[in-house]
Amino acid sequence: MARVSSVSGSRAVVAVAPGRRVGAAAAVVVASALGVWLLWRAFVDTWAGQRVDQAAVDGAQYGRTELWRVGERVLDVVSVGLIAAVLLAAVVIAVLRRRWELAVQVAIVMAGANLTTQVLKKWVFERPDMDVPGDYGNTLPSGHTTAAASISVVLLLVVPPRVRPWAAVLGAGYTALTGVSTLVGQWHRPSDVVAAVLVVLAWTAATCTLVVFVRPDGGTAARGIPAVDAVDAVDAPDASRALRRGVVTALVVAGLAAGAVAVIALTGTYQHRYALTSRTELLTAYAGGAAGIVAASALAFAAALVLRHTAALGLRRA
Repeated sequence: MARVSSVSGSRAVVAVAPGRRVGAAAAVVVASALGVWLLWRAFVDTWAGQRVDQAAVDGAQYGRTELWRVGERVLDVVSVGLIAAVLLAAVVIAVLRRRWELAVQVAIVMAGANLTTQVLKKWVFERPDMDVPGDYGNTLPSGHTTAAASISVVLLLVVPPRVRPWAAVLGAGYTALTGVSTLVGQWHRPSDVVAAVLVVLAWTAATCTLVVFVRPDGGTAARGIPAVDAVDAVDAPDASRALRRGVVTALVVAGLAAGAVAVIALTGTYQHRYALTSRTELLTAYAGGAAGIVAASALAFAAALVLRHTAALGLRRA
């Protein structure tokens, strides 16, 4: 049930039931986890999937010299030191904003996502030998992409509301650039990258439930209004709301458009899976894989922005 309350004088708001928001976050967690398993099942555990995925990697050899000059620099940025520095900065921002639950949230997202990727890649998922060229063991999910996406997400989680849309755009762009760079360098297959993005999204959704039950004054949703940011409790200006909605819409449209390109290209690759040797076929697979990475990044950060805003706000204009 929603409850009518008031903040900032005469501004009336309706508190959205915490259970509804927890249910939405839980659905994202389940969908993301299922997506990771389906990616492994389709592209790693079947001969056809391995052929399609590897064709995208083989296609990266065309034009690699110029693209790798950029991609190598992008991947060199990702390191344990950078992860530690961003985590420290995110915790400091959360503490300065007096949002202790956010400090815990970002630590859980960063540690949980990166540890999950390593556990899945090394001990859970196996890559059967199906006599597909380029078989160098299981690489799903991508560690570099997980690091880049988790870095971007923790910044999205801790920045003030008016900055979140820009953080989502930059995060989606940086994650996609890192993921595509691993493909350009033939370090990872497209399925590895998309799986990594889903791992981070799952942890983001899971930890967004923390702020649903925490109030800035230390209380809980059971005793009053659900989790609200001290700034978010007051209705945001129309321009701020319009920017957030515009960014979400733009990311979704970009994600769906890139996803359509990926589906068309990879469907064509699948149809020629028995003879993927020509330049055109390999470049088509390469383009499809890159488009799939862009689609996953855009849609994941659109979802993360919505989850963060909804979990922190919990209030809507009456």
